[in-house]
Amino acid sequence: MTSHPYDTDVLVVGAGPVGLTLALDLTRRGVRVRLLDRASGTFPGSRAKGIQPRTLEVFDDLGVAEEAFAAGGDYPLMGAHLGPLTFPWRMHRHQPPTSPTPYPNVLLLPQSRTTAILRRALDRAGVAAEFNAEVRDVAQDDLGATAILESGEIIRAGYIVGADGAASVVRKSINVPFEGSTDESDRMIIADAAIDGLSRDRWHIWPRTAGRFVGACPLPGTTQFQLMIRLKPGENPDLSESALAAQFGDLISDKKLTLRNLTWASVFRPNVRLAERYRRGRVLIAGDAAHVHTPAGAQGLNTGVQDAYNLGWKLGQVLAGAPEALLDTYEGERRPVAARVLGRSSELYEGLRQPRLSMFTRGEDDRQLTISYYGGPLAPPERPSTRTLRVGDRAPDGQITQAGAHRLFDLYRGPHFTLLGFGNEAADALTQVTWPPGGAPLARHAITDSAEETDPTPAQTYGITEDTQVLVRPDGYIANIATRDWDDSLADITRWAAPTSRVKP
Repeated sequence: MTSHPYDTDVLVVGAGPVGLTLALDLTRRGVRVRLLDRASGTFPGSRAKGIQPRTLEVFDDLGVAEEAFAAGGDYPLMGAHLGPLTFPWRMHRHQPPTSPTPYPNVLLLPQSRTTAILRRALDRAGVAAEFNAEVRDVAQDDLGATAILESGEIIRAGYIVGADGAASVVRKSINVPFEGSTDESDRMIIADAAIDGLSRDRWHIWPRTAGRFVGACPLPGTTQFQLMIRLKPGENPDLSESALAAQFGDLISDKKLTLRNLTWASVFRPNVRLAERYRRGRVLIAGDAAHVHTPAGAQGLNTGVQDAYNLGWKLGQVLAGAPEALLDTYEGERRPVAARVLGRSSELYEGLRQPRLSMFTRGEDDRQLTISYYGGPLAPPERPSTRTLRVGDRAPDGQITQAGAHRLFDLYRGPHFTLLGFGNEAADALTQVTWPPGGAPLARHAITDSAEETDPTPAQTYGITEDTQVLVRPDGYIANIATRDWDDSLADITRWAAPTSRVKP
């Protein structure tokens, strides 16, 4: 894959969920990857604990969804404690799975478990995260990028991706402004601890406790809760177990509850920032290195994982010879998403200042299934559409009766493009479509209605009313819709997405 003496094709800095997702996706594309982290090991706390439905679809494609469901659980009802009364409240409206949306509900999964699941998957792929490996500086030229480590090691790579958090060394090394604000006067303790005497069938909140918010969410498969205590301006908290136990007891005034077995604690400051750009030459950024959010709404980790999922196939294509301009579409598609998410999470966090139960309700957009790249650099609005879908929209799931596949997601799973043919003419023309060699291959499938009764059928879900071919990108978004001129309709796609005869590092 390389024509220059590189140590690795892509160096990923930061071995959290974002870096792990990117490394895992690149590895299955045959890209050589090194994954570094300055920490001594995997982050131990629960921190970001909500996995949104769209991220679960990403995990399905990467082969880790079943493990995530086994390690996580449903979000419980909230229990709002107001004096002696407790009011039940459902933050996330539970929805049954449907054929187009197999994972409709947010999964409660502590970040430490998400990280461990992705790390095990990467280990199985033959790549190990390297810890105690701090990057001191990054430089680049026209042919590649270089990382200088604190240890003195120098790593030469085709591309470097910084997934190294809000204080990203990679972002700073390429002088990308990180615009926004950090409110030092508004802080919250987040900790993992057991609380004896507190029921585990509720996410407990005490919204008006001595002028501050207190919450405790049960973590699945453990005896622990994620504890949240809003601090007063200027308060200097003691994060020891004895001090937190005493503070918790004083705030809720319930002597039957005892906090113990503290395993992790930190002070969170609302940090709302967005990088001015996501790429400078051979260096890119993703996740918290590109955007940081308040924790409200469980959006930050999910947005970062989907950054990596968008970037992975584009890096793979460029390394195989596709035009380097394809990497510019990463920022063009993902930065607007981050900007919208920043606004939403900030709105939800503001609700904690004067808590109202209505502010704890999550809506359709929070599930991130409605994210679309329509109108972006790879999905111009003049492209054909169906009754229900446009180019740039998420490709829904659906029940099918293909050999070895029961769902459309079975066909999409893997590092390839997928071309669907609905109707006899479109299906017959699948073999006539040309696709350049190298890079992500093209899988072709004729789609017929399932022999079983399904509601709706894939054709109905996809809004198909005539013979149609639908091209699905490797990240599960629609790249093209055609009702005629099957091969010609893909000409623009192959220009930007497919390798040429030239060799890239």
